[in-house]
Amino acid sequence: MADAVAESLATGQHLLVQAGTGTGKSLGYLAPALMRAAGASERVVVATATLALQAQLATTDIPRALDAVEQVLGRRPRTAILKGRSNYACLLRIRDQAAEDQDTLLGSTEVVEAMRATAQSPDSMVGAEVVALREWAETQAEDKGLADRDDAPSHTAKAWAQVSVPVRECIGAQRCPYGEECFVEKSREVARAADLVVTNHALLAIDAMHGGTALPEHDHVIIDEAHELVARVTGAASAELSPQQVERIAKRALPWLSDELGLEFLEMGDVLREALDAAPLEQVPGPDAPVVRAFEQLRDVTRKVVSAMGGKESDNEERQAQAAVKEVFDVAERMAALGDFDVVYVAERDRMGREVRVAPLSVAGLMREKVLNHVTTILTSATLRIGGDFEVAAGNVGLRREERRELPSPPAEDEELTWRGIDVGSPFHYAQQGILYITRDLPRPGRDGISDAVLEEIAELVWAAGGRTLGLFASTRSAELAARHVRENLKQHTVLCQGEAQLSELTRRFIAEPQTSLFGTMSLWQGIDVPGDTCRLVIIDKIPFPRPDDPLMQARQRAVAEAGGNGFMAVAAGHAALLLAQGSGRLIRRSTDRGVVAVLDPRLGTARYGSFLRAGMPPMWQTNDREVVIQALRRLDANAP
Repeated sequence: MADAVAESLATGQHLLVQAGTGTGKSLGYLAPALMRAAGASERVVVATATLALQAQLATTDIPRALDAVEQVLGRRPRTAILKGRSNYACLLRIRDQAAEDQDTLLGSTEVVEAMRATAQSPDSMVGAEVVALREWAETQAEDKGLADRDDAPSHTAKAWAQVSVPVRECIGAQRCPYGEECFVEKSREVARAADLVVTNHALLAIDAMHGGTALPEHDHVIIDEAHELVARVTGAASAELSPQQVERIAKRALPWLSDELGLEFLEMGDVLREALDAAPLEQVPGPDAPVVRAFEQLRDVTRKVVSAMGGKESDNEERQAQAAVKEVFDVAERMAALGDFDVVYVAERDRMGREVRVAPLSVAGLMREKVLNHVTTILTSATLRIGGDFEVAAGNVGLRREERRELPSPPAEDEELTWRGIDVGSPFHYAQQGILYITRDLPRPGRDGISDAVLEEIAELVWAAGGRTLGLFASTRSAELAARHVRENLKQHTVLCQGEAQLSELTRRFIAEPQTSLFGTMSLWQGIDVPGDTCRLVIIDKIPFPRPDDPLMQARQRAVAEAGGNGFMAVAAGHAALLLAQGSGRLIRRSTDRGVVAVLDPRLGTARYGSFLRAGMPPMWQTNDREVVIQALRRLDANAP
């Protein structure tokens, strides 16, 4: 892998690298990237999926790689971690815009801990947390630190929102009275001086969408956990509007508006609410749809509001309110336009009524035009060979073979992007370490939810494994039903279910109590790493196809079909194959792990698309024989510590 990455950095050829769990792929790209950055004076950006993975690189992998590079080159390359604006405290918010009643609250981290210990009210807790955060940020300013949220005293999201500022509401360092001390500007200054900058997928997408303003100039990009890139970029390029949001921002803007314009803006909340309530929960079909008129009205009103605010004499609070209105205007304008490469749809907003959302039909065009055409790009993950090759992953991010029919994307300047894909393998012997059990006797999943036969099968498998089970379910309801059934029939086994406590607490218990089982949904398919005896059995109740009524997935499938391709295989089956690869990959996390992945959906073995789905899963020994699996699990349980 290191050789391939080094060659790609030298030649400029884009690269996809599948590297199995336990390969050490972080060092596989960090060593050549640091050598290239230091030796050729070329800046490399590493983008990973989450802030947690950024922290892991910063604290573990990068220091090791730097030590090695320093021994070879005689100098230590400079590195930096760069996050989005809202991850840093805002001194303007802290010093000039703090709520008046917070000034009377006692501060310090010790007070917060004392209040937690005595179970103080949530409001009092938030107030104390805010004061502690303000004190901490001021200390960071004095010490020339960065006031990064990950280094802050323990706090809730509500408290952090009172000491940070959304991206669109920042008035800019030149206008801000504390611009010279700004933590965000300091973080960017550090990044501009670094040889290697570590960021996340979302900030990479924001940099692409906004003309390279978020990241320093760079020559190469390495995208880790690349299987999540499409979802992360889609999220960064998406937006939503709700009646409550419009009303909240209208009230915020009222002090600087005439009575007539302020009332007109306030009424737009009701206009949008009535339009959404009358619209079907689906993609907006075209410009003649009645709901589009509400988008147009909101666009026109917010345009007038933006023009009426933010004059030369305006203060910082007015500029921030104007920025919030401008964001509503931009989203409403995008929704009213119904662009060819956008999907606009009406959706339920939990229990808060309805909202309208806009998402890109594909991220391939954005990645191709703004990233791939400009810098060498290396993508790596344990799951990039979807369906047995790299074509699906390459097409999804804008690296496409000309003969492959994919989602449409805006025309790009360069139609001949050269790339290659390699699989560097795995240190694990999957066929000796794991069994893939694909049932043939259970009923196919239906709309009525998980069947009694599947529940019985789950209980028998958990019994045979002695607990030690990670259950991955297609819905919250199925996970809850399965947990209840196992608890009722196997009273000696502890079953934790997602939603009953914080996921971090459930995961901690699952790891600490080896005979305990953990059942849950999507956040467990990719985000949990539990090696050893804690996880001997992974149960997948159903092939994780996207919801058939998901407007974005429906639109993407239609687009592929209209281009002459197979929408189901390109979108739905590709989505399911990725999740199956990730979910089944939870079992074998180190060379001593043993166990079973049980897929209780017979379609994986019988449907025509089954071989495509299986091709991306770890190559474990396969069987349809329940008794063979039961006996294997019982032997593992008998030999477990």
